[in-house]
Amino acid sequence: MPSPSRTSLVAIVREARHIIEADGLEHLTMQRVAKAVGVRAPSLYKHVGGRDELIRLVAVDATEELGHRLAATTTGDARRDIGSLAHELRAFAHELPETYRLLWSPVHAAWRPHPDVSAHAVEPMLEVVARLTRGTDTLEAARTLTAWAHGFVSMELAGAFRLGGDVDEAFDYGIERLAGAIAGPGRR
Repeated sequence: MPSPSRTSLVAIVREARHIIEADGLEHLTMQRVAKAVGVRAPSLYKHVGGRDELIRLVAVDATEELGHRLAATTTGDARRDIGSLAHELRAFAHELPETYRLLWSPVHAAWRPHPDVSAHAVEPMLEVVARLTRGTDTLEAARTLTAWAHGFVSMELAGAFRLGGDVDEAFDYGIERLAGAIAGPGRR
């Protein structure tokens, strides 16, 4: 009879995320994760096929977390919800910058979550934007808002806003202007 496992896939993914956040993706090794969960590296392979699969599982876990966080911010008021979604994306990036980079950087195909996982995570954005646009150009509007928010947050994380001024006010300014543009004339 095989001995019971001393760790779980949940614990392995949690520790992998912790390592990525603390030291960056380049420092994620199977040996390091094994040590963190209290097993030898070969024991990890009972749960995970290798580093590529582990990174994909981390990306899936983080994408699902972001999707849940986005969904929890919506209230039914599309104009307000656009801001809430953008602020939640920004908060996620600030709390988990290395994880955010993993989700938003060009990565090896083996590391990407299945498209269904990503689609589920962005449902709150698509639903809110659809209400704001009344179903017209929803995907284009959601992509525009997401690209702006990601660009802003990426610049912020990189310390690229060096001209002074209040970055929070600039973020809110951008959200307000984009929400108005997305809603269009007569839809405000």
